[in-house]
Amino acid sequence: MSKIKNRGRLIRQQAKELVLDFFRSKPECKPKAEGITQAQIFRECGFDWGEYPKATSSNQQYWVIAILRALESEGKVEQVRESGPWRLKETMIYSDEQ
Repeated sequence: MSKIKNRGRLIRQQAKELVLDFFRSKPECKPKAEGITQAQIFRECGFDWGEYPKATSSNQQYWVIAILRALESEGKVEQVRESGPWRLKETMIYSDEQ
């Protein structure tokens, strides 16, 4: 793997860990809680680069949905309902000990 691709892989892994740490810090993100919106996750995790031509803040959120879907495929988070908020999956209840 090239150095550049490896750095990208590491950044993606760190971004997923940051989102999981954020979820663990918020009561509304715990399993069975109401969850939090993608936009809130995006802003509160510091992923917003600000407003730029053809790269508005709302367009920048696509990266966050990729992170959330990756975490979902790993069984760590779940979307409460379609187009709804996100929270930790019940299986992650003891993940703070890891």
